[in-house]
Amino acid sequence: MEDSRIVQLYFERSEQAIAETDRKYGPYCYSIAYNILTNQEDAQECVSDTYYAAWNRIPPTRPGLLSAFLGKITRHISIDRWRRSTAYKRTGGQMTLALDELGDVTGPEETPEDSLSRKELVCAINRFLLTIPKTERGVFLCRYWYLDDIETIGEKTGLTRGNVSTMLSRTRKKLRQALKKEGLL
Repeated sequence: MEDSRIVQLYFERSEQAIAETDRKYGPYCYSIAYNILTNQEDAQECVSDTYYAAWNRIPPTRPGLLSAFLGKITRHISIDRWRRSTAYKRTGGQMTLALDELGDVTGPEETPEDSLSRKELVCAINRFLLTIPKTERGVFLCRYWYLDDIETIGEKTGLTRGNVSTMLSRTRKKLRQALKKEGLL
């Protein structure tokens, strides 16, 4: 079913909207949640919470790209659940690894006073992503947005594990330089 029709079902308050969303985007949302949480039950609960959040946000919101809308909701819900479940203790999984990798670039954990700086940082990262080649940007987003592991990224892109790791390392260095140039580091 086309996304525009699924969104219309939400506007009509038809329960079929949830079924169609699950049919089309269930595996996508589950993948995002599982990459963050590394627990099947928690990931499935986050997907269910995503559908509930979508139900409450559509209407009034009419998402332009339903996959991105749902992916963002899933990611936020999953990260919140991860934070609650870990209570700042270190665990395995892609979330910890990805945060550790980016920690060298972005610095220590944010305090409430850093909120404005964080927004500036997000804008600077988005600008940076527009300056790098499409493949490099895709690999970076797979790792740090979708939290895919190196092997999965390699499978998606046809790159070797070493190529992916090297590309990510170089991209982080470029990002660090770009952030320094903008005075954000």
